[in-house]
Formats: sequence, structure tokens, C-alpha cells
Amino acid sequence: MLDDCENRSASCCETRLEPSPIKAATMTLTGEVSDAMCGVSHPIKDAAACTRACLGKGSGYALVVKDKAYTLKVSDKEKTELDKLAGKMATITGDINGTTITVASVKAAAQ
Repeated sequence: MLDDCENRSASCCETRLEPSPIKAATMTLTGEVSDAMCGVSHPIKDAAACTRACLGKGSGYALVVKDKAYTLKVSDKEKTELDKLAGKMATITGDINGTTITVASVKAAAQ
């Protein structure tokens, strides 16, 4: 096969590596509904009140899993559900890319 390459133009044997797009992984995570400003640590003892206060100041929602906070990209429907779950445990399914989750579904975590 190498002989075939030698008899053809140089471009025949070039390897073209094209970058493949990085795809988000669809996962389901359970954690506490928080806000992106506070993340894992609320300065106000009442996590739900703190989350809502920060959202009122322009912060977005976050999901805290152990010691890691994921920023949530959500629709208006999901915002309504997340507001009910502020400071509580929720199960979120969505596409995860780094520390951002594009949310597909939200539900209260099983107790």
C-alpha cells in the first residue's frame, strides 16, 4: 500500500483531521436548587429566601451537587418549577456542557 502512495501525488496520503464538535452529555443529576451568584454557599441561612433574593437581583438558577454548582439554562416553564423547589432537592435532566446544564426536565427529588 505504501508503494501505491509513493506513485501518487502527496495529497493522496495526507490525513485530514477535522475537529469534531464536542457534544453535551445528557445526564440526570440530583442536588439543591440554588442561584448562580451564591452557588454552594448562601450568606442567608434560609436557602430558599436567599435563592429568590439573588434571582431578583438578576442571578440565574443553579443546581448544587455535593460541592459543585451547575448553572442552569431554563425555559419559563422550568423557572416556575424551580421557584417552587428553591432551597430544596430536585432532580434535573438535561445536556451538560462543563458546568452548564441546558435543562430538559425538573422534578422534586424523591425523599
